[in-house]
Amino acid sequence: MNWFIAILLFALPILTAAQQPHHERPDEPQVLAPGYSELKFPAPPAGSYSLPSLGNAADGELVDSTGKNATLHALYEGKTIVLSFIYTACPDVNGCPLATFVLSRVQRRLSSDERLNDKVRLLTVSFDPVNDSPQAMASYARSFRRGDVDWRFLTAMSEESLAPILENYDQAVIRDRDPDGRQIGTMSHILRVYLIDREKKIRNIYSPSFLHPDILLADIRTVTDADMR
Repeated sequence: MNWFIAILLFALPILTAAQQPHHERPDEPQVLAPGYSELKFPAPPAGSYSLPSLGNAADGELVDSTGKNATLHALYEGKTIVLSFIYTACPDVNGCPLATFVLSRVQRRLSSDERLNDKVRLLTVSFDPVNDSPQAMASYARSFRRGDVDWRFLTAMSEESLAPILENYDQAVIRDRDPDGRQIGTMSHILRVYLIDREKKIRNIYSPSFLHPDILLADIRTVTDADMR
């Protein structure tokens, strides 16, 4: 079976839901995204396909989990990047928790791949700077970061400084409100995870339907090996 068709069949049960903003839907049965389970078909061999550039990966000013200023382009320099936008209080299992779960599985595999692990950097960026302070991101990181893989957790100084980053990456975020207009603490958003090469080009964008450790790792290897030639 063609691997792309296999992915479509694999993702079909949640494809429609994945196109909607992610927040709690307590009246609907929960269908877990494919990324939580074993891949039901062989991932395409790394290097057996190409991932054309989807455009330039924009720069932006952030703060890391130690409170130091950082820029995206400085973090991208010389690395294959996996960039995930999340907020730590996300209640939707197929939203931000899925992205962090998949990155944690990729981290585990990179840790045992001496050829690859120092060429890849994972970035988790919060789009909720009001609640996700550098200290909060550091605490969140301790639950997931393991071994020697370079996984950074970042936030922004303010919603104003974050806004152009979200716009440049087409990451829509809306703070949910009750009927009286009061914020209720959750945020509606479309989950987007980006694969970025060493030339700061976006090479793939993953939604919940296609975000799986096996597929992501094959794409990382494909992009990294191509950059090293």
